[in-house]
Amino acid sequence: MAPPALPLLYSYRRCPYAMRARLALLVAGVAFDAHEISLRDKPAAMLALSPKGTVPVLVLPDGTVLEQSLDIMRWALSAQDPQGWWSRSQTGDNLTLLALCDGPFKQHLDRTKYPERFEGSDPALHRAQAVDTLLRPLDIRLQAAAQLGGNTPCATDLA
Repeated sequence: MAPPALPLLYSYRRCPYAMRARLALLVAGVAFDAHEISLRDKPAAMLALSPKGTVPVLVLPDGTVLEQSLDIMRWALSAQDPQGWWSRSQTGDNLTLLALCDGPFKQHLDRTKYPERFEGSDPALHRAQAVDTLLRPLDIRLQAAAQLGGNTPCATDLA
């Protein structure tokens, strides 16, 4: 398969990780083609590029495939970031929030939303742990400032 002329984003409209990738591409002003997929009928072309079978997946014109939303954000905002969205997100506090969001919070969230996938999972317990892991610390931070980048938004706000 020939690489696309514009970056091609395989996405799903309700996936928060695909949302953060789309937002970063838009903030960076990167033109791209979006291909909205059905999670029940994933395109063979996407699976050939990214066997993990999750979105987002970004195929660059040179054929490079980015399979993680933060990698897509980094690529987009490294190419063009006149407002400093990426650089403002690189503080210790913001990097810790992102690690919590993509690690323990996501694990608790999955066990809350899809308990049938995890044997012995207690959705109520995982919901409480998700709140304690990320949502409560995030709420405290946002009480002090409206944005995670201080007075202006940063990439952590998108993520």
